[in-house]
Amino acid sequence: MSKKSTLKEVLLPMQENIQPLNMNGLEGRMLRVKTDKKKFAKQEILLIYGSHASIERMYGFAVYLSKFGNVTLPDIPGCGGMQSIENHGIPPTIDNLADYLASFVKLKYRNKKVVVFGMSLGFVIVTRMLQRYPELSKKVTLLVSLAGFSNGNDFLMSEKKRKRLARSAKLVAIRPLSWVYYNVALHPLIIKTMYTKRENARRKLDHLTEEQRVNAVDFEVMLWRNNDARTYLLTAAEMLFVNNSTVRVPLVVHHVSVDNDQYFDNNRVEQHMRIIFDDFKEHHASMPNHAPSILADPEEASQLLPASLQKELRKLVK
Repeated sequence: MSKKSTLKEVLLPMQENIQPLNMNGLEGRMLRVKTDKKKFAKQEILLIYGSHASIERMYGFAVYLSKFGNVTLPDIPGCGGMQSIENHGIPPTIDNLADYLASFVKLKYRNKKVVVFGMSLGFVIVTRMLQRYPELSKKVTLLVSLAGFSNGNDFLMSEKKRKRLARSAKLVAIRPLSWVYYNVALHPLIIKTMYTKRENARRKLDHLTEEQRVNAVDFEVMLWRNNDARTYLLTAAEMLFVNNSTVRVPLVVHHVSVDNDQYFDNNRVEQHMRIIFDDFKEHHASMPNHAPSILADPEEASQLLPASLQKELRKLVK
């Protein structure tokens, strides 16, 4: 019988592509995956993950995406183990995270054009960055929303439920309740129990093997424990009522809609994005959930990059 791989062993190969990221006085990490395709050697791709995510969660997709250029995936302050901007007295709002991302783009792509992908909440932050720093739109050769959104009304849940969740998140974010939340509610034993009892959590595991389920639950523990509690809670509360529809962005948005997205109404997503962007191009992804599984390999993660969007990436390189 072959030895089962532990989570540590599963994650080990990606470490060679992860570099330290020290910017604006904050310590984090950055994934850099260079393409092995000569045709795309000069194409730069920036990938921004969403809520409850990390470099490790997006690694499989980043590797697949590197078929079309050099992929950079930086940590967001307060996420993936990176220090929170509250370390410098700055509240973790979407505006402030957008400011941080703008600083990264200006530093990393000073004299370069870049393809920008934003996953879910990551796309909200990308949009806000382009609205607050309109000069950066000139750097973007292709703008992609991966199951992203731009307005709180895009959520499938009712406004009443969104209000209840937002109030709860803001309440728990108050110190010292946020400390209790992190050290009690997010205790590893509690998290592991939750993923065997709650239907919404269990559905993430239904299609996995026994070994994959064990590693997936261990990875969920790592995700919840690595993310700064207040950053997660406050951005969750804000995104439930976000409205990016007030400032236009002079770009075409290519939106990957997930046929079985459990979080967003694809029609409302399109309506709001059409208000913001010059045009809206939709690409359909057939997946069982809002995003690939948390330990998706490149083949599984490739579902998030439909053939029609791959065609757009190829067109950028002549």
